[in-house]
Amino acid sequence: MKMSPPFPALRPADEKPDARDASDVSGASGTPTWHLDDVVSGLRRSREVTHNVRHRGRIRELPSRKAIGAILDELCAALFPTHYGRPDLTDEDIDHFVGSTLSHALRALGEQVRRGLLFGAEDELDGPTPRQRADQIVRAFAAQLVPIRALLVSDLRAAFEGDPAATSISEVLLCYPGTIAIIYHRLAHALWHLGARFVSRLISDISHSMTGIDIHPGASIGGSFFIDHGTGVVIGETAVIGEHVRLYQHVTLGAKRFPADEAGVLIKGNLRHPVVEDGVVIYAGATVLGRITIGRGSTIGGNVWLTYSVPPNSSIAQAQMRNG
Repeated sequence: MKMSPPFPALRPADEKPDARDASDVSGASGTPTWHLDDVVSGLRRSREVTHNVRHRGRIRELPSRKAIGAILDELCAALFPTHYGRPDLTDEDIDHFVGSTLSHALRALGEQVRRGLLFGAEDELDGPTPRQRADQIVRAFAAQLVPIRALLVSDLRAAFEGDPAATSISEVLLCYPGTIAIIYHRLAHALWHLGARFVSRLISDISHSMTGIDIHPGASIGGSFFIDHGTGVVIGETAVIGEHVRLYQHVTLGAKRFPADEAGVLIKGNLRHPVVEDGVVIYAGATVLGRITIGRGSTIGGNVWLTYSVPPNSSIAQAQMRNG
């Protein structure tokens, strides 16, 4: 017995459908009959009643990923004008370019921060309005840009000095995905601690999409930080990383377990990610879980699975873990 295929057979791109095909989706006049009124009303009922996921049930202005992406481009251009801004800048016009670019970026950032504040507890507190609070946050953020750039320069030098393939700081700025991830993280981390947490999470997700490196904006990272190659690196919210630390691709600094309350709801905000002290190197594929401490100057080998603290100057290899 010949059986019909479960799906219509594919036809060449230049072959027109026959009349039977058209009748499946069109009325007598050839106009599509998708019953849009029924679909639209059903979607409204889902949004408003049966599956309402709006913050506190109300429509709010969301921060825009597109707008934040443009703001990040401008902030990077203000921090490193000839690399991320305009390569033809001269000593006479560079300050004007930085001032103009930064002014536009900060104004736009204020609007995105204001929108983000609508999704937190801040909009119900007595005191400053979301607009006033956003202005305060952006003013404080702008004041941190000089020390943020100093940290970033230490990161650039760490990459140049730590990678024999690097030929210049400019190459590190333009060609290393870890550089973009660290720049975005330092900006997001500042906003996180100033209270703009929705926007900072969007920045980290934009960075993750661009580089494959996932750093929570709450993670604390010291200077001279270098991520080599970088794809698949994950750094959790409460991780603490010291100075002169180097990570390779597919390293995870994650949580070992997720405690819940009596009702089974996950407890948020507890310290659950590793502390990595100064001068540690963690090689590709290593997974470090829980609130443990990797002592100063230690080396964690590739593909190691580590869930306990190690003292300073330790050297942990995969073979040790298998035989331990």
